[in-house]
Formats: sequence, C-alpha cells, structure tokens
Amino acid sequence: MEELDRVLSGGLVPGSVTLLGGDPGIGKSTLVLQMLAGVMSAGHSALMVSAEEAPAQVRLRADRLGTPGNLWVTEEPDVRAIEVMVKRLRPAVVAVDSVQTVFDSDVAAPPGSVAQVRACAQHLSTVARSSGAAVVVVGHVTKDGVLAGPRTLEHLVDTVLSFEGDRHHSLRLLRALKHRFGVTGELGIFEMTAAGLAAVRDASALMLAERRVDTAGVVVVPALEGRRPLLVELQALANTSASVSPRRSAQGLDGGRLAMLLAAVERHVGLNMSVLEVFASAVGGVRVIEPAVDLAVCLAVVSAVSGVAVPRDLVAYGEVGLSGEIRGVSQAGKRHGETSRLGFKRAVVPSSVPEDDRLELIRVSSISEAVDALSLLGQPTVSGSEPRFAGRQSTVRSEGWQRRRSVGRPGARAGSHRPISARGSRTA
Repeated sequence: MEELDRVLSGGLVPGSVTLLGGDPGIGKSTLVLQMLAGVMSAGHSALMVSAEEAPAQVRLRADRLGTPGNLWVTEEPDVRAIEVMVKRLRPAVVAVDSVQTVFDSDVAAPPGSVAQVRACAQHLSTVARSSGAAVVVVGHVTKDGVLAGPRTLEHLVDTVLSFEGDRHHSLRLLRALKHRFGVTGELGIFEMTAAGLAAVRDASALMLAERRVDTAGVVVVPALEGRRPLLVELQALANTSASVSPRRSAQGLDGGRLAMLLAAVERHVGLNMSVLEVFASAVGGVRVIEPAVDLAVCLAVVSAVSGVAVPRDLVAYGEVGLSGEIRGVSQAGKRHGETSRLGFKRAVVPSSVPEDDRLELIRVSSISEAVDALSLLGQPTVSGSEPRFAGRQSTVRSEGWQRRRSVGRPGARAGSHRPISARGSRTA
C-alpha cells in the first residue's frame, strides 16, 4: 500500500513491532487485511490473529477486499500458543487484532487489564525479535483519543500509528506518532469505499470539491501534514447568545487555541466576542492543529461576524501571537506550490515570507492589517480599540453591553448608555 509505505518510510521492518490505534469502526481491521494482502502479493506469507472475530467473519471481509486465499487465520487468544504458531509457520508478517483481547496464560489477570496488556506486548515483542517477523498489533483508544492500556505500551513497540477520521465522512488519515526507523508526522490519506480503503492521490482537490465560494465565514488554509501540503477549508459561525458564558466549539481544531484567537480578535480588531457563540470547523473530518492555521481561523471568524465573504481565489496562513502580530511558519514554498496548483491566485501571508512568482502575496504583520487588507469590516480597524459590534446585532444586546462598559468610567452616569449600530458607531 503506497500510502502506508509513505508513513512507514518504506514499509514494515523485519523483527519490528508496530502498534495501530484508532476509534472503533474507523477501519483498523480493514487496513490490516489490506496490508497483509499487499505483503502476500509480494510473495511473502502472513498470519492473522483475530481474537475479536471468528475466522469465518474474517474470510467474509477478506473476500470483499480481494485478499489472496493463502492467508493463515487463527482465533487463538493465548500469546504463548501464538508464539508456537509463528515458529512453525514462519510468516513474514503477524497481525494481532487486538492487544486488548489476547492474554498471557502465565499472568493471573483478565484480558484487557493493564497487567495483561503489558505482558502481551512484551511477549509479542520477544516473538518478533526472535523470529524476525514484523508484528502489527491493533490497539483500542479511549474516548479521549489516547491508546487504551498502560503508557509503557507505546514504549515497548517500535512504531505507533494513529488511524483517524470521522465515521460520517469517507476520508481516513494515517499518522506515525513514533517511528524508530524513519520520520514521524508523515501523513497517509485514504478514502473508505465499498471495496475497502483506496489511496487518495489528490487530497486537496477532494476536500475542496464541495466548497461554496463567496460565503461569509469560509477561508482556505494551506496546511502542512508532515512533508505533505494540504488545502483545508475552515468554516466559522457566530451567533448572539443570551448566556453569560457563550459557547466556543471547535471541530478539527484546537479548542484552547480557538479561545486564545477569539481573545486576540476582540483585543486587536475591536469586535466584541463576549456576547457571541462561535463555532469553528475544519471541513472533511480532518484535524489541523499547527499554528499556521491561526490567521485563517481569525479571518473566518471576522468574516462570519461581519457577513463579508473572503475572496474566492485567496488563501491565508500564519501564526497569531497574543499581541496580534502575524509570525512566519515553515515550508512556505510547499504551501504556495499546492495553492497555485489548485488554481488560487492570492495569499495573505506573514510579512517575513519571501516573494513567490506563483502567487500574489498580501503581506501583513498583524490581524488588523489582514482584516483591513480584505475590507472585512468596511472600515479601518485600530489595534487595541474598544470592542464594537459588526454584522447584525440586536439593539437590546448592544445596550446591555454598553451599560456594562460604562460602569466605572469617569463621568459615566446610570442610564446614559446608548445603542450601538450594526456598523459600530453610536446612534444619535
């Protein structure tokens, strides 16, 4: 599998142990079976230890995926019996699905317990070293997205792979979180189809295929996953809220960083975000958490509040600091190449980015400069100015906010507040 080989820097290493983790139903067993099919098509033998499913169920899936019929399958859950099979059959690759369902008969603990998971991982590691077989172990993850079991499980193996995606979307992402034989952070992209996982040749085009242009709150960002540039559509939605603590929801983005960026927008652009519910999302089921998406998130939020759309031929990237400055990020050339290939003409970038003939670069040094360059508020912003309302806000909310802002001001008197118009200026 080309995408798997990309993540593993060439493929599985004999005698190594690889841990594959992912949410239930995301396609881990499908990925493992297709990996074994690739191994057997290259003339090697493989053993599938299916402690979660009966061999007949594995056969049904294998037939659907077109797996060759010379795959050895066992439902034996005892790792010591598995060791005997490996010594007798001498397969090139052994897949164990999953480490939470096998057990070591010498350990007095139920399968899936911390003691059993640690003992089984240690024993399988010994089997891999002694036999020279590459062992792939499937692991479950908790609701927080971390691998279930003791933390030492990740230290016992050579490679840790994370299989991610939204079960409601067809896109699947494979990342190497740890890899002793190559680089980490590389990304493999698959699409779940009726015939199994298919490699995605042009992920950027796939994720932008249904993009709605000239829509407020939408910005495209050239993200970088490992060494692979990827154009991702970011969306933001802002609504007034009667709650004392309005909601901030992030999907595919870092929730803590979103809160920080909203504070920076309020402080340096002048929008009052304290009365708005804000929802931000990375479209397509992907997760982008690198600092380079900061500027795009800020512009999407300002666009959502003002109702002014970002130009359709433009992308934005850059890290945003607490003082509102835009900092440079790595691999600008790769980002520009992918942006130009997809037909975009302009990019809002940090001021330190060098000139590039492929794109028209709009260099900015602060959030307010970026907002002004795109005329998202229709009037110049002043960094650090008093928060204002943009877009369609109710007079009742405006009066309430103005009343709170008046408390404690020199010369302010009770009841002297006045409503603020949608353009941010006070009405007579």
